[in-house]
Amino acid sequence: MRNYINLNKDWQFSDGVNTETVSVPHTWNAIDGADGGNDYVRAKRTYTKTFARPKGKVVYLEVKGANSSASVYVNGLFATVHHGGFSTFRVDITDLLKDENELKIEVDNIATEKVYPQTADFTFFGGIYRDVNLIVLDEASYFDPDFCGSQGLKVTSSVENGVGKVRLEANIVGAGQAQAHYYIYDGETLVAENDTGVFEIENPHLWDGLKDPHMYSAKATLTLGGKVADEITALFGLRYFSVDKDKGFFLNGRSYPLRGVCRHQDRKGKGYAIGKAEHDEDMQIILEIGANTIRLAHYQHDDYFYDLCDKYGLVVWAEIPYISRHMPEANANAESQMKELITQEYNHPSIVTWGVSNEITMFNKHRKDMLEEHVKLNDMCHQMDPSRLTTLACYAACGPTNKVGKITDLVSWNLYLGWYVPFFFLNDGWFWLYRVLNPKRIIGMSEYGAEGMPNLHSVSPRRGDNTEEYQCKYHEYMLKFFARNPYLWATHVWNMYDFAADARNQGGEPGMNHKGLVTYDRKTRKDAFYLYKAYWSEEKFIHLCGKRFVNRTGGKLNIKVYTNEPTVELYVDDKLVETQNGDKVFNFSVPFKGTTKITVKAGDLTDEATFNKVATKDRSYILTKTDTKNWQK
Repeated sequence: MRNYINLNKDWQFSDGVNTETVSVPHTWNAIDGADGGNDYVRAKRTYTKTFARPKGKVVYLEVKGANSSASVYVNGLFATVHHGGFSTFRVDITDLLKDENELKIEVDNIATEKVYPQTADFTFFGGIYRDVNLIVLDEASYFDPDFCGSQGLKVTSSVENGVGKVRLEANIVGAGQAQAHYYIYDGETLVAENDTGVFEIENPHLWDGLKDPHMYSAKATLTLGGKVADEITALFGLRYFSVDKDKGFFLNGRSYPLRGVCRHQDRKGKGYAIGKAEHDEDMQIILEIGANTIRLAHYQHDDYFYDLCDKYGLVVWAEIPYISRHMPEANANAESQMKELITQEYNHPSIVTWGVSNEITMFNKHRKDMLEEHVKLNDMCHQMDPSRLTTLACYAACGPTNKVGKITDLVSWNLYLGWYVPFFFLNDGWFWLYRVLNPKRIIGMSEYGAEGMPNLHSVSPRRGDNTEEYQCKYHEYMLKFFARNPYLWATHVWNMYDFAADARNQGGEPGMNHKGLVTYDRKTRKDAFYLYKAYWSEEKFIHLCGKRFVNRTGGKLNIKVYTNEPTVELYVDDKLVETQNGDKVFNFSVPFKGTTKITVKAGDLTDEATFNKVATKDRSYILTKTDTKNWQK
């Protein structure tokens, strides 16, 4: 049998001059990666610890995430090197062990032309930022833990004519007389078992998105000499899906429009160095807003978060960090990261598409090589996983006839029309033109958004002012746009959370991208968050917008309310003054004479705020500096 030993505690972390004791997850860019100036430390750092040789015949080292490259040494001897900061890697260290051992991992996020990502609008936090474990195996025959860092048990499933078909596969090391046996469980109930790993399940309980994300479990045992030598397990789900160019996404035969968000994994004061508690919190906020899909951008996320997507029923777009700038010397690395992503996350029913790139046409160099690499990655996805579709996120300036946008099964676009360029209506025109020029393509929207700062406000919001009010205005238009265009296979807000982008200086808070619906520390839900909740969530609520916009001028007080209830009552100083029937967005205007208490009600739901009339604009609400540095260089 196998045993896991966690090695997260008591590492000696050194920058070559100073040494301190740390625990992983850890990053050396937790502060400087999000403070602006585009000057966060990109360097090589060393993590060292000692451990006693564990009891067992075979010992593997497992590193769940070290950004960007990691070289491993055991007792001064080289064990392995891994390039790519977002995937799990393992190495057999059995022959390098002594009774007492020194483990050294050299990690670097140094700029290079050989490892993705290198050019992107986010911070590349350096460090060992996920768990480190030893995998100890008692016998010389075992299920291979070294196959691209995967679970070891591959589950291929489909639903055909109402029957669930499942194939379980596991690679055996040192097979000899070892015999594999496979099991499928529904909860605690054994559904079937055999030696072949091939099963049919009559009347399967489907994994059905948010409605019913039902999971089965699989187990493989390896018997040697009459006893179990090794055992591995995996969760999986049975579902089927399709996409129509005119009707959008279908799950288990029914229309299921994918409307959701993108996510970056970092957060304030921690960067990438987060654990299960932070992942859990992120998931609960996403469920609160009512999203049914998530684009896990722009890299492979923690295995645990894919587990959460399975558990709660979020449909997932998974992708690699092949982003912004094509680097011919890094083709092998893009392919390696794609292979790891598919192999490691293959079993997750939540994943429906593999994303091969993001905004890769932002630069015009190496176009021929870039196209060839896209074809190669697309073919690799289909060969490794014929059951899922491929996609990519295209940069707006790529244009609707660009060849790169025609390689994958699906295509989505990163468009910020109404933010980086004026006029909301350009969204309608752009997608109309694309469909005219590409009538057979299945199209979605992978990024759209506007900066919004909870401390910036305006009664007449305009593009570029970074106010909460303009962010709301932008998203109100986009949600109506999606309703008019149901053919979009998926739409993903950029972004669920503010995230670190050290080259930026916007909104008076350098080092951040503020397009999130929730702040970097996850403590503040911006007004736009509640707009989406009104559209997507079945949880009844009412939200009075502008509660942070306390000091206002003028003779009228304009009030906006978001709710999924059909009727809203407005009270001024506890007196009912107006009742409106409507749909999601309610606007009121009342005389503004001084300090005014506003209460809004929908049935038993209530929200309220107090506003102060002032003679001149409160300058603290006005953006005084905006300077987006060119992170593209």
